[in-house]
Amino acid sequence: MSPPALLIAAARSGSGKTTLALGLMRALARRGLRVSAIKCGPDYIDPAFHTAATGRPSLNLDSWAMSRELIQDIVQSAQEDADIIIAEGAMGLFDGAPDGASGIGASADIAQLLGWPILLIHDISGQAQTAAALLRGLASHDPKLIFAGVVLNRCSSPRHLNLVSGEIAKISLPILGFFPKDETQILPERHLGLVQAAETDNLEYRLNRLADFVEKHINIEQLLGLSRSSTNDKKLEVSNKLSPPAQRIAIARDEAFSFLYPHVTQAWRKAGAELYFFSPLENQAPSNECDLCWLPGGYPELHAQRLSQADLFLKGVRDFAQTRAVHGECGGFMVLGKTLTDATCATVPMLGLIELETSFAKRKLHLGYRQARLATDHCLGKANRLLRGHEFHYATITKQEGAPFALVRDAYDAEEKPAGLRGGNVSGSFFHVIA
Repeated sequence: MSPPALLIAAARSGSGKTTLALGLMRALARRGLRVSAIKCGPDYIDPAFHTAATGRPSLNLDSWAMSRELIQDIVQSAQEDADIIIAEGAMGLFDGAPDGASGIGASADIAQLLGWPILLIHDISGQAQTAAALLRGLASHDPKLIFAGVVLNRCSSPRHLNLVSGEIAKISLPILGFFPKDETQILPERHLGLVQAAETDNLEYRLNRLADFVEKHINIEQLLGLSRSSTNDKKLEVSNKLSPPAQRIAIARDEAFSFLYPHVTQAWRKAGAELYFFSPLENQAPSNECDLCWLPGGYPELHAQRLSQADLFLKGVRDFAQTRAVHGECGGFMVLGKTLTDATCATVPMLGLIELETSFAKRKLHLGYRQARLATDHCLGKANRLLRGHEFHYATITKQEGAPFALVRDAYDAEEKPAGLRGGNVSGSFFHVIA
C-alpha cells in the first residue's frame, strides 16, 4: 500500500505554504518518519529546501507539462521507502494556464488526479468573518477535491481568531491550527522565490525553528490521521518522459548552476545514463569521459566575475565543444555567450561559443509555461519534437545572431517564435525543459 499524503495549498501566493510545508516536513522527519516531498509546478528552488528539511530528494509534479502517466511514475518514485508524502502547492489552488498536457498546471489537478487531501493555509490578516466566505468558495469550487482542513496564518490576537473561527465553524472545514504573526519565521527571498537553500545562512537552525513553530501551533497527530494514500497507483506506460540526451553527461552544479529538475536526472539515471557533476565556480572542467556537457540554469549573474576568471572551466568547455555537444539552459545559455552584464552594469566575458550578449542592467521579467519545437535534430530529440517546460529570468538579450535552437510558444499564444541559438555542437536557450 502506498504511503499517505497531504497537499498544502492556499488561495494565493504569499499565504504561508512554504512556512507550513518546511516546518511540517522537518517536524515529521525529527519524529523518525521518512518524509517524501513534492513541489507542484515548475519551481526549482523550493525542492532544495524540501530536501534539506527531509534528507530525501524532492520531486516536481506539473499537470501542464506532464502527462498523467508521467505524474504517476514520479509519484511512485517518491513513494519508495517513504512513510508519508507532503506536497507543496504553487500560487493559488486553482491557478494555471490553458492547453496543458494533463491539466492547467494547478495544484488542484494533482490533488484530484492522485486523490490527495488538501490542507489549506489561509492568511487572515485584514480579514474577519470574510475569511469563511473565501474558504467556503475554495472548498466547494470542485466537488471532486478532498479537504483535510485549514491552518489560519497571521492571526493578530485571540479576539481576531474568535471572529474568524466562529464563522468557519459553519462551513464544516476543520481548523487544524493557527499561526500568530511572526516575521522571524520568514525565509529570505530573491526575485519571485526564496534565496537558494545552499545560500541561506543557518539553514538547519531555521528549519528546526520552523518545525518548533509548527509543532507548537498545529495538532500534528490529527493532521496525520487526515492524510490518505493515492487513489491512482497503477503502473502505466509513460508517454513523455525525457530520455537521456547522452550516455555520459557532464553537468555543471554549484551556486551558479543549480536549476535542473530532480525528476529529469532521476529518469536519465534509471535509463542507464551516467552523470558526472563539476563546479565551474571551483574552476573545474567537464570530464573528458563524457559525451555531452550540460550547463543548467541558476544565478551566473551573481558570480559573473568569478566565472570569467575560471580559466580551467572556460578552456575545458571550449575544448569539449570542439568535438562534442554542449547545451545551456537559461543561466547556462547566458554563460555560453560572449558577454554577460550584471546588475552593477559590469560587463565580463563568458565562453564565447555562440553569438550572444545578455544583460541585467535593465531587468525585465520573462515568466511562464513554454512549448518548444526543436528546430533541427538535437540531443534532446529529432527535429520537430515537442518539449514542454517554462521560462523564468530577468535578463535581456542585447545581441543575438545565428540559427535558433527551437521554435517556442507560450500557453496563451499559438504563434511559434524562434528562440535560443544553435551553432556547431553548441546550443542553448532560456527554456527549461520539464517533459
